Amino acid sequence: MLKPAAELKAKLATDELVIGLMATDQAWPLLVEICQSSGLDYLIIDREHGHFSDELVSHICQIGRLASFPVMMRTVSCEASVIRRAMDMGPCGLLLPCVESTDQIDQVQQAALMPPRGRRRPGGMGNYWINNYQYETWKSEFEEHFIVIPQIESLVGVNNAASLAAHPFVTALGLGPYDLSADLGCCWEPENEKYRSALERVKVAADGADKKVWAGTDAPALRAKGFTFLWIGTTTSILTGAIRQSIRDINAPVSSGELAKANDHPPA
Repeated sequence: MLKPAAELKAKLATDELVIGLMATDQAWPLLVEICQSSGLDYLIIDREHGHFSDELVSHICQIGRLASFPVMMRTVSCEASVIRRAMDMGPCGLLLPCVESTDQIDQVQQAALMPPRGRRRPGGMGNYWINNYQYETWKSEFEEHFIVIPQIESLVGVNNAASLAAHPFVTALGLGPYDLSADLGCCWEPENEKYRSALERVKVAADGADKKVWAGTDAPALRAKGFTFLWIGTTTSILTGAIRQSIRDINAPVSSGELAKANDHPPA
């Protein structure tokens, strides 16, 4: 059963914070365990901009399945063959780039669902989520829990946000902050009124469908605005920030009292 996705969906149905990480230029199998032990709720492997092999992505998804930790994937596009290949690698959800219409969601649905509701031809690691291949098993144990997040990255997507949010196959709306701000003519100006207005329109559309908005880059500020489905950055940005902070901590001035205390108790 697609238990990690089912549990993540259940949490998204509450007002609890749901926080995850995007792996864009660095990903490795141990990253799943790191995310899980750090208290994160999910990991997204970025195939749109990342250079990861099919074998690596399948392995990371497999570890997520065995650890019962949600590993999702951002695909290159919504094209049917891309979606089918992604499903075979075994993620428990998809982040779809630059979605502007419900036609694209319909296309993804056809590629992701088994007949008679879709045209999927299952294979690969994706088969290991279920115990048998009967249609009712696919439907009840896999398809009903699978997570689908279309990213809104253009003004057209913003204008169609309400219809995208209302689509029954959509779990939550997603934001593509950099591409969206670029399309609006204010790249990267997160405090620009055009961008802030677009952000609010997407949130209103999602709220109207009783769904969340996946958003990131400045998670604390987004939380203050009422967003609860967040990502804290990419693997590289988080690691770089942690190293910089460690260096700042080491280089911080030491008070005379602290220095005296250290001298009184030298290391063994």
